[in-house]
Amino acid sequence: MEKKSFYITTPIYYPSAQLHIGHAYCTTVADTIARFKRLAGYDVFFLTGSDEHGQKIQRSAAEKGVTPLQYVDPIVAGFQKLWQRLAISNDDFIRTTEDRHVKVVQEIFRRIYEKGDIYKGEYKGLYCTPCEAYWTEHQLKDGQCPDCGRPVEEVAEEAYFFKMSHYADQLLSHIESHPDFIQPTSRRNEMINFIRQGLDDLCISRTSFDWGIPVPTDKKHVIYVWFDALTNYLTPVGFLSDPEKFHRYWPADLHLVGKEIVRFHSIIWPAILMALDLPLPKQIYGHGWLIVNGDKMSKSKGNVVDPNLLIDEFGADAIRYFLLREINLGQDGNFSRDALISRINADLANDLGNLLHRTLNMIGKFQGGIIEGSASKRPVDEALVADAMDTVSTYEAEMEKLALTPAIKTVWAFIGRANKYIDETAPWALAKDPAKKAELAAVLYHLAESLRIISGLISPFLPQTAPKLRQQLGCVDALAAPSLDDLKIWGRLPAGQKIGAAEPLFPRIETEEGSTAPTPPAAKLHAPQTKKTIAESAEITIDEFSKIHLRVVKILSAEKVPETDKLLKLRVDLGSEEREIVSGISQHYTPEQLIGKTVVMVVNLKPTKIRGILSQGMVLAASQGDQLKLLGVDMPVGSQIR
Repeated sequence: MEKKSFYITTPIYYPSAQLHIGHAYCTTVADTIARFKRLAGYDVFFLTGSDEHGQKIQRSAAEKGVTPLQYVDPIVAGFQKLWQRLAISNDDFIRTTEDRHVKVVQEIFRRIYEKGDIYKGEYKGLYCTPCEAYWTEHQLKDGQCPDCGRPVEEVAEEAYFFKMSHYADQLLSHIESHPDFIQPTSRRNEMINFIRQGLDDLCISRTSFDWGIPVPTDKKHVIYVWFDALTNYLTPVGFLSDPEKFHRYWPADLHLVGKEIVRFHSIIWPAILMALDLPLPKQIYGHGWLIVNGDKMSKSKGNVVDPNLLIDEFGADAIRYFLLREINLGQDGNFSRDALISRINADLANDLGNLLHRTLNMIGKFQGGIIEGSASKRPVDEALVADAMDTVSTYEAEMEKLALTPAIKTVWAFIGRANKYIDETAPWALAKDPAKKAELAAVLYHLAESLRIISGLISPFLPQTAPKLRQQLGCVDALAAPSLDDLKIWGRLPAGQKIGAAEPLFPRIETEEGSTAPTPPAAKLHAPQTKKTIAESAEITIDEFSKIHLRVVKILSAEKVPETDKLLKLRVDLGSEEREIVSGISQHYTPEQLIGKTVVMVVNLKPTKIRGILSQGMVLAASQGDQLKLLGVDMPVGSQIR
């Protein structure tokens, strides 16, 4: 029987800077859905990529003194490395600068032009370069771009236009007759209202810059970045190159995008497809924004979260779990370090980790590390089996609805149930009575089988943890992808299986008393020195030292903190972001001496407010007597100190 196909995409990300935790959230959600569909037996095609053309890229490259491609290449490589670190299972990565995509875009332009739905005219209006978006006067918000709040530019130039207005009624009819086409409902209502206000024809070419795909019939024009970017979804599934593959996967089942670009995907993109006489995607889902400690992420606020640093400190699966568990798809979600650590300790270390540790410990102690068979049909055992099967059923229903957070809660409710089962059956007491050997074997088998099922259910969320769990259970096919059908059948774990070596899945993160956030060992560098000598200092392990993340940074600006003698406020460049820190070095350096210096910084120190300034890190210095010198390293900005 041929597998049912499922085609899912993320937006293609714009390489004007490194990705932040919000991008990681979107891609992790898409990856989780793709992994679940594979678990459920679908033939999945999962696409992500990078959107590399446009005036903003050309300007940024010119400022750096490089070509646009030279500018984007290392940034895109950073995207791909991050997806590898997060265990993103995409089947293709599309770059809009690739020849295969250029051919698709030009052919689409040619077909729509020949149909009469593209015409040449003159564009006069307002343009937001950061958003690559055109606006009318009445669409502005307080005179600024309604999406990003930044100034718009007046532009006037010859341009080609797409007759988007021609498809307004057809598009509105489709949205109203397909309630699931745009989700969540709030986004759907926004788009209906937008269309009812009237659609203008879309300007789809520019002549004021040349970093783009040339219009095939007029080389002095380049194709507008959104017309170029949206058609990326056709390129990797064989629109021009492989008709069989294209028939297999198109139309896309799900375009997952941020809520700020739903309009482009649910209005411009369907209109283009209608002009091509191609089926529309089945669903466009606009997820919410990720805010940090209750505030929207912004470089100017210094609160942009680098997912690479989080992965360094906590591991990829812990980050994935937090994003999926904490944020309901479609709603805005809050990221905080304290909440992340709380989830790791409570859900991953305590609930899941303890269940595995207790089970393996008892199998090792009471049965010599062998999972024995079970013939028990006691009510307490049958209740656990029933709960397991109900969990699988509910989980499948929730995942099919894209209700990822409720699905996770369902799994963790069963993890809690299995932990309770240990207390109910008291295997340590059964082990003391030789007559209860069969009951003991049944209890331990039920726990091990519960863990087998749990490992399958968590595999879309925690793809690196799930095989580790199966390895510790001794499953010979631990690294093989599980199947949802296998999880619906109790008793697939073979009797006589020897468990593997037990290791913590998620070591608990120790916190200081009265605090929910860990203080890295580096924080103690702030403490004044007493009469203790170095030899008397407490020893630390290599694991403790590895929690300290040091990076080479460049000081961009320095100024004295008012009404203080020792404090300077520094703005530093970490390579992927900029931060502000407060340092007590003004008696050793003037602000002018610091600007341009390359120094070493502790980047994962818990942020703290000093004189009303949020300090996000600490620069390192060596001192002897009254002398103090900042530590410098002859390495590029952003280099990690190991």
